[in-house]
Amino acid sequence: MAGLIPKSFIHDLLDRADVVEVVDSRVPLKKAGRNYQACCPFHNEKSPSFTVAPDKQFFHCFGCGEHGNAIDFLMRYDGLEFPDAVEELAALLGMEVPRETSVNPQAEARKRQQAADDYQQMEHAAKFFAHQLRRHKNAPTVIDYLKGRGLSGEIVKAFQIGYAPDGWDELLKTLSKDQRARDQLVDLKLVNRNDNGRYYDFFRDRVMFPIRDRRGRVVGFGGRILEGDGPKYLNSPETRIFHKGRELYGFYEVKQAHRQIEQVVIVEGYMDVVALAQAGIDFAVASLGTATTTDQLQMLFRATRKVVCCYDGDRAGRDAAWRALENALPLLTDGLELSFLFLPDGEDPDSLVRKEGAEAFTARLGQAQSFTSYFFSHLSEQLDLASDSGRAALLSQAKPLIERIASDYYREALLAELARLLRREVSQIAAQVKQAQSTTVKREELKITPIRRAIALLLQYPQLAQEVPVHEALGQLKVPGIQVFMQLHKQAREQNLTSAQLLELWRDTREEKLLRQLVTWEHHLDQDKISQEFFDTFLYFIDLFVEQRANQLLAKEREAPLTHTEKKEYMALMQHRAQKNTNGDEASEQSRKKS
Repeated sequence: MAGLIPKSFIHDLLDRADVVEVVDSRVPLKKAGRNYQACCPFHNEKSPSFTVAPDKQFFHCFGCGEHGNAIDFLMRYDGLEFPDAVEELAALLGMEVPRETSVNPQAEARKRQQAADDYQQMEHAAKFFAHQLRRHKNAPTVIDYLKGRGLSGEIVKAFQIGYAPDGWDELLKTLSKDQRARDQLVDLKLVNRNDNGRYYDFFRDRVMFPIRDRRGRVVGFGGRILEGDGPKYLNSPETRIFHKGRELYGFYEVKQAHRQIEQVVIVEGYMDVVALAQAGIDFAVASLGTATTTDQLQMLFRATRKVVCCYDGDRAGRDAAWRALENALPLLTDGLELSFLFLPDGEDPDSLVRKEGAEAFTARLGQAQSFTSYFFSHLSEQLDLASDSGRAALLSQAKPLIERIASDYYREALLAELARLLRREVSQIAAQVKQAQSTTVKREELKITPIRRAIALLLQYPQLAQEVPVHEALGQLKVPGIQVFMQLHKQAREQNLTSAQLLELWRDTREEKLLRQLVTWEHHLDQDKISQEFFDTFLYFIDLFVEQRANQLLAKEREAPLTHTEKKEYMALMQHRAQKNTNGDEASEQSRKKS
């Protein structure tokens, strides 16, 4: 949907949302003092280090570093982009997301309406195909076919499987009320137009599988031929709402079936997904007639830590598996697991699960080939590792692939196995392999300066802004970060904000990364010492400003006499300095007497 979401709405959304309820709806939480805890859903751990703070409206994992507000959690857990996460959170609260108009509000309105109409038309098409499976004269034949594939009426209904009639333009006649609707059906690739200008249905005499996006909207279809000539499967071409490299058949259904997705199996066909679900293995998805893409794998790894690529054992299946491995390389981080299962010749998941049953198929999944094992078995299958030339070729092929991996664990495992195969020391091999440029945010040891301490305390305890007035003069301080601190101070003082709301104001700014690190910085202060720590840091800035401004005026006086106003300012600065020194001497004397 076009148009930006107003920041004021996001503020109100976070004000109404309770991060504890949002997280608990997906990851069961237990009370732990003032906060709530659970084992982190984003990495493997045995004892809970994942904490949700209701006062800050923030979650943070002390193990892997994941953190954020309710929107961040939905983005990470549900694998959503920011606008979709806002839509999801708003839907949970029964709120409608407004959109800001652009310089051309009419055009934006048309885009929004077009998108809504497109999704609605695709849903109408799915209902049309489902209706034909019940009412068309060919329905008994199609139903017998589905029963012959072991599918029940319940599973057919769950996936909204339907039938595209064998007529020339039955869907066209049903869904096109005028020329505009006819043009829309052409744009959505539900209808074609031949050279003679005649319109006809794109799918005819096929079992239909609706493809839903992660929000459950129908965006395309896959059609399986029943008999006769033509491709076995016919997929929707790409449209303005359907990009096959970004969607996975069955992913929405997996999300509906599981509150927390333990693992996902990638298979090749629609019928494989449905047959496995029929057998109770309801965590399978299918790429849409292409190799599994980086976008698809990223979507999966946002939802689960374990992915099994299950392909036919023929050359095409092994080639598809290797392309999936290559696309996964930059995504593999510590805690994620990617493995590979190749089925016996002539079998696919559909045929095998019907032949062996769910228990045997699940056992096969448990014996899938590990990432490291498949990596080297594929690279070395055409090489003679007993020869120098074969080992040299293995190093040449493996090196650029290993360099793309961000995970320390996988890099070390691959380097160790490569060294063993090459009969070399790991250190020798590691010296030749460059460190990957990780796309993930590394957990860095922050240098905490006074300004960063003040920002961190203000982010974690926005109520501190009410205890100290804003001093505009501090904006003149020549200290990196002072402008960020000043703006945060004003934002927190003008509004009663939680940590989540305050940080949200800085989303997509260049300062966001550092602020996200500071909001999770462990200050190790007792609760009753936090206000004093912030106040002391603030006084430090005032003293620093006094010194800097006094030095500026002295430097100016060497060039020309000060104005009357500047002399008064200088005297006030000297008085502040004297008062500070007096207070400092008294504090030192009291400390000496105590000792």
